[in-house]
Amino acid sequence: MSASVDDAHVRGHTPVLYQRVLHALRPGAGGRYIDGTIGAGGHSLGILEASSPDGQVLGIDLDPAALELVQDRLAEFEDRVHLRHGSYRDLAVFADELGWKTADGLLLDLGVSSMVLEDAKRGFSFRLDGPLDMRFDPTQATTAADLVNGLPEGELADLIVRYGEEPRARRVARAIVKARPLHTTHELAELITRVVKGGRRKIHPATRTFQALRIAVNDELNALVEGLEQAIDRIAPGGRIAVISFHSLEDRLVKRIYRRESADCICPPDQVVCTCDHQARLQVITKRPLRPDISELEANPRSRSARLRVAERIELA
Repeated sequence: MSASVDDAHVRGHTPVLYQRVLHALRPGAGGRYIDGTIGAGGHSLGILEASSPDGQVLGIDLDPAALELVQDRLAEFEDRVHLRHGSYRDLAVFADELGWKTADGLLLDLGVSSMVLEDAKRGFSFRLDGPLDMRFDPTQATTAADLVNGLPEGELADLIVRYGEEPRARRVARAIVKARPLHTTHELAELITRVVKGGRRKIHPATRTFQALRIAVNDELNALVEGLEQAIDRIAPGGRIAVISFHSLEDRLVKRIYRRESADCICPPDQVVCTCDHQARLQVITKRPLRPDISELEANPRSRSARLRVAERIELA
């Protein structure tokens, strides 16, 4: 994409569940907030405006290009924004660099931005022809091509099942191995379409396999667990954690962590005497995930699968 297209995306970008996120995080003056996936900066812009005059945001992103763009977008808040290139699994390190022993809120928007999806060179989309890349951080070593062309058939099938929940994963993996080497998104998407054609599908046949490869390339689920565990340690009592997920694997992980950390005992259900010494650290605010309303769905169809779960840090007894 050209710089002008990037700029247009940033100016016109409407973040998913924007008002619900601000309502959940309750940003205020003097607060410290961590946006672990700052992307185009839409949510952070709202947090900075709501926490005027001196609220601060630590914005983290794996994509150097996103950080470059958001630095321009949030230039007026220069002394209140702290941008870091990296993963939210390292949020404690970044917070320590700023001297933040605690923060008042964390946001993780786990969606892939339209800026990334619509850049064919990034290789995320099966609708655009580009290299099999799929790295959020282009400086990391492993690409989707490495997995597609290098994994043994069994491991590739397991990956597609685990991260894509693709019922025909064995068939897809077998076809990929036979067709190697594959170099482009169109090559892979067309191959998958031939393998899984037929049946009644509401989504493109390649959706689940592309999702699986993206998650594996970026180690997304492990990063989510590590990031949330660090956030629970770092968020001050009364502060909130808000996570927007876009598929069931992410949502189940968030729900499980919230449930575990809102319980005073995590011993097995059949154990008569508690021996875990676990104390609840969270109160779940959203018993069910919040979803986009009709007006948001009409304005932004990509928000249809977004789910927001919110929890509040509580004092230990």
